[in-house]
This record gives sequence, structure tokens and C-alpha cells, in this order.
Amino acid sequence: MKDWTGNKKSIYATLGASNHVKEYRESNDYYATDPNAIDKLLTVENPNISIWECACGEGHLSKRLTELGNSVFSSDLISRGYGIGGVNFLKQTSIFPGDILTNPPYKFAKEFVLKALELIDVGRKVYMFLKVQFLEGKNRYNELFSKHPPKTIYVFSQRVTCAKNGDFQGMKEGGGSAIAFAWYVWEKGYSGDTIVRWV
Repeated sequence: MKDWTGNKKSIYATLGASNHVKEYRESNDYYATDPNAIDKLLTVENPNISIWECACGEGHLSKRLTELGNSVFSSDLISRGYGIGGVNFLKQTSIFPGDILTNPPYKFAKEFVLKALELIDVGRKVYMFLKVQFLEGKNRYNELFSKHPPKTIYVFSQRVTCAKNGDFQGMKEGGGSAIAFAWYVWEKGYSGDTIVRWV
């Protein structure tokens, strides 16, 4: 007996496949991150006191980092009332003396990681909040993972959500999210195996 009432679009929307659900995507890929993601990260990592949040949105991650004592430079391509707007991270050239941390626009996530690694010193770290499925893909393997393996990937044992346009209440009322996320941590100069852990 058939009990499924959805369609292929529903499946892809649940899985978060943006190539199948463009009409559902926010135009600038703005999906705010629950600040609890920072708390979970800091149980296992000790970022530099100086952090650049380069896709800060409305400041959800930046504010939490600041509350916890970090010196945070916050910027975004789009001005959303927090940090410095109009900053195209992918066109930056100056070395940043600390670590870089963000939830990047997913369609440019690979480019954000590569640029972040370019803009930090050896030994400094890049923290990216990304879908677990970011691990797959031939191009990402060839252009990123084979050359710059993450040092550690922290998968959330309890789901952390992102909210379209920062609307966390609407996300909760809509039933939450079926997408699994993780913190991907790169250390510039690291060339060993990637360790997967749970937080």
C-alpha cells in the first residue's frame, strides 16, 4: 500500500540538494547557524583569540565568540546589520594573523576554504560549518581534499540547525531540519590523515 504523498522535489528538499531546489534557496545562500555550534566546537578545539568570521550574516556565531572572550572581526558580502558589509571574502589578499571561522555560502564553500587557507599563516586554523555531504564530490576531492585534507571533522551527535534568513522560529515551526552538519577543521601545513570525531 502506497503511503508516500510527496514527490522527488520533496526528497531533494529534505536532503538539501540545492541543484534540485533552487526555488527554495535564499538568494544569497544566507542560512544562519545556531550559536550552540560554537559551544560544541569549543569543547574540543581552542581557536586563536583572534578570529575572522567572514560570512557573519546577522552575527549569530560572532556574537557568541565575542561573549566567550574572542576578538572577532566580522564581515559579509551582504550587509545584514552586523559587522562590515560589502566585503567580498573571495577577493581578499591580506594575511589574517589569527584563525578564520564561518558557515560559508554553500555554493562557494570549496572556494571559501581555499581562500581561507591562503589568507592564514602556517599553523593557524580554518573552521568551516558545513554539511556532512560536503565530503563527497569528485571536484572537491581533486581540488581540495586531496591537496588540503582537514585535520579533524567533528560530526554533531545531536543535530545543529541552520535557519533560512535567520528565522529560527520558522525553522522550528516547520519541523526542524533533516540536514546533518559538522565542523571541518583545517590546519595550514597539515598533511596527515583526517580524524573524524563526534561532538
